[in-house]
Amino acid sequence: KVHNLSGRLLQSDIEENILDSIYPLNFINKYNSFADIGTGAGYPGLILAMALRDVKSYLIEPRIKRVSFLNFVKASLKLENLTVICSRVEEVKDLQVDLITSRAVTNTSLLLDITKNIKKENSSYLFYKGSMLESEIEIAKLNDYKNKKKEYYELNKEKRLEYDKEYREKRKEELKEYRKEYYKKIKENKSLKE
Repeated sequence: KVHNLSGRLLQSDIEENILDSIYPLNFINKYNSFADIGTGAGYPGLILAMALRDVKSYLIEPRIKRVSFLNFVKASLKLENLTVICSRVEEVKDLQVDLITSRAVTNTSLLLDITKNIKKENSSYLFYKGSMLESEIEIAKLNDYKNKKKEYYELNKEKRLEYDKEYREKRKEELKEYRKEYYKKIKENKSLKE
């Protein structure tokens, strides 16, 4: 039986999700640990854990089928920096992280509320948000935030196109390496079973 973990299955969609997941590595501060809330099929948390193997990574996902998939990838790629937690974030105990990430889970106010138990005093948040960002920030009454997407798109068009091209080329090369490593691990796993 096949389980669809992501509604977007074209290779170009998957590559775009991977690139979007690692784009913030260009501007976020270094940190020792992060938790990704509602990881689902792995965006952005699994991808960040693969890219940052020296950072303690926690993927918090309540759905068992998705947790099974995440654990399979973790084992296949030997991601020793990664812990997959099958739970709702508000029920997680004894965990505090430097960075809290989330993509397409819920609105900003609710995310801030349900992640209080895993937040350190100086934790940062990295929420992958869409068109509702400005209104969510206003509703959440956030004064000290950085909207990197807005800054990025306010660059003049020529610089943006040049930056996009350079960024995409760099990330495509990194993606090729990740993909090569992933398929190598899968082949090793199959040969062990045979």
